[in-house]
Amino acid sequence: MNRLSLGGLVLLLAGCASTPTVTTDHDPAANFASFPTYSWAGQPQAGSPLVQQRIVDGIDARLRAKGWTQAPNGQVAIAAHVVASQKQTIDTFYSGTGMGGWGYRGGWRGGMGTATSTVRTYDVGTLIVDMFDASTQQAVWRGSASSTVPSSPEKVNQTVDAALDKMFAGFPPGTASP
Repeated sequence: MNRLSLGGLVLLLAGCASTPTVTTDHDPAANFASFPTYSWAGQPQAGSPLVQQRIVDGIDARLRAKGWTQAPNGQVAIAAHVVASQKQTIDTFYSGTGMGGWGYRGGWRGGMGTATSTVRTYDVGTLIVDMFDASTQQAVWRGSASSTVPSSPEKVNQTVDAALDKMFAGFPPGTASP
């Protein structure tokens, strides 16, 4: 898989008709009210630097909206990763029943049905965002979003935004989703 498709993948998420599958998890003992600042420990490596920047900018914007501030030595360290993989589906279409039927002059006539199978290969991208308490280096939050990788840059941008919106909807933990 070349770097360009990985970058698109990275964008991961969501095909034309699908929305990203998003999950989040957190340490119930973590006090998110004590984390007003964050810093980047690792930014995602996407095939496209534009996609990478959109992901970073999108996360920054959502954290700012939650009252967090980026600082050189923030209380939370963020690491984001993009993972890409190829999946396949097999679609089989049948024609004819293979059951035969009654023919001319009342005799049973056997018949053959036919089947045609088509294999479709597509890319799935997953964005993983991890947050660590910088003082203890313990994980406090994880969000992941997966979807088929769109073919156009516009759809990639829409998918990244949809994934990040869904990922940060209930962030920090304990707040109500819109």
